[in-house]
Amino acid sequence: MNRIRVLLVDDQALFREGLRILLEQKSHLEIVDEAGDGEQALTAARFHRPDIVLMDLRMPRVNGVEATRRISAEMPDTRIIVLTTFEDDEEVYEALSAGAVGYLLKASPSERVIEAIELTARGESFIEPSVTAKLLQHFSRLASNQVRRAAPQPLAEPLSSRELDVLKHLATGHSNKEIANALGIAEGTVKNHMSNVLGKLGVLDRTQAALRARELDLI
Repeated sequence: MNRIRVLLVDDQALFREGLRILLEQKSHLEIVDEAGDGEQALTAARFHRPDIVLMDLRMPRVNGVEATRRISAEMPDTRIIVLTTFEDDEEVYEALSAGAVGYLLKASPSERVIEAIELTARGESFIEPSVTAKLLQHFSRLASNQVRRAAPQPLAEPLSSRELDVLKHLATGHSNKEIANALGIAEGTVKNHMSNVLGKLGVLDRTQAALRARELDLI
């Protein structure tokens, strides 16, 4: 496995130190730098061009949402995972709208943080299950507040029953491994189903798939 280059961004030095110690135990993860605020994060990202940025939200000078927006605009190949204490609806929406492809809580187990890094490095997204639920609720509220809403275009090719099973687990924030265990199938089979689901829904990642599925009343 190629080494995944990671930039740590958090205004708490002690938390960064603990996270560094945790991640450096994995030989395929390389911590290229640390930053204590969004401005430092942007400077470090420009210099190192990391694969992954673990981004806190509430920081001095430039907050995590604005730093995410700037890094995503300048370095689209750098993928950003928000790692924060907060799961406020608006912060979730703002961070993902700014370009984050993952959203984890600092209370998440270490295995989940490592899994999120590995998945996002492969082009997938990873959203905390509780955060996924809030995100879907946010878009449901937006939809219900619209006086007139155009009916969504139906799928050109319907999802199979197994693809719907995968989609429902995806929408709750489960990883491919967790879906495989829940459905009693191989992880490689889940990946094939996932690819089919994304293609049929006409979306690029898991978060968009969950939102599109909600829009079509598939979940």
